[in-house]
Amino acid sequence: MNPVVIAVAITGSVPRKKDNPAVPTTVAEQIESTHQAFEAGATLVHIHVRNDDESPSSDPDKFAAVQEGVRKHCPGMIVQFSTGGRGRDPSARGLSLVHRPDMASLSTGSVNFPSIVYENHATLVNDLAGAMHKNGIRPEIEIFDLSHIHGAKRLIEEGLMDAHPHVQFVMGVKNAMPADEHLLDILLAETRRVIPGATWTAAGIGREQARVMGWALARGADAVRTGLEDNIRVTKDRLAASNAELVSLAAEMVTRHNRKVATPAEARALLHLKPLHLKPAA
Repeated sequence: MNPVVIAVAITGSVPRKKDNPAVPTTVAEQIESTHQAFEAGATLVHIHVRNDDESPSSDPDKFAAVQEGVRKHCPGMIVQFSTGGRGRDPSARGLSLVHRPDMASLSTGSVNFPSIVYENHATLVNDLAGAMHKNGIRPEIEIFDLSHIHGAKRLIEEGLMDAHPHVQFVMGVKNAMPADEHLLDILLAETRRVIPGATWTAAGIGREQARVMGWALARGADAVRTGLEDNIRVTKDRLAASNAELVSLAAEMVTRHNRKVATPAEARALLHLKPLHLKPAA
């Protein structure tokens, strides 16, 4: 059975504890929540950090602290920092990249969100891509629109990233790309045509999470994504108890599609990452 990477987006920049008390907002909470998710089968963690008032932060020290905790408690887990822009100063979005996570998210164009324009102008995109390239960080290209695939191709042509980015189709954001199975086929076909060396996944937002995950698995995706950043509920009437619960549900879906949950070593190989040389336990 082909392995599937389970990525867990633990926090994001939008949900607050008033929405779901399980959302981890402090560094300690994020490390613990990631450890639980790792034990449930996640091998990639997508990290945002928060200020004390739960607003989005770009503090590189907080990113570094979460990474340190994950490295300690989750051997081999892939660490991916967010460079996303919701609620963050554009000039600060890449500050954490000096800490050299395995991966970082990269949006290659702008898009409408529910109440804002998520702006990613070309200079900023090039700067972030250049910083990732310099620090040996593999980008995950966030695709909110068909043109963003071609934005990634441009970065490859300009030598700002190699030919094997990880591509994520984000579906179900209001005012952006709807969660439509036919659209996923179009996006996937165009990615395979334009960036044939890319690995891929798809993320469904809110109630679309499980549906999009199923579409991705049916099409042989390299990874699936879950977590409280995208979806705070298990059902319409019940909040998710933790990121680990959402990961467990994702693992069950992977099994139902006759796939296996990737180990940390398999996940690194799938996403073209170097093995992490772990220190032996004391």
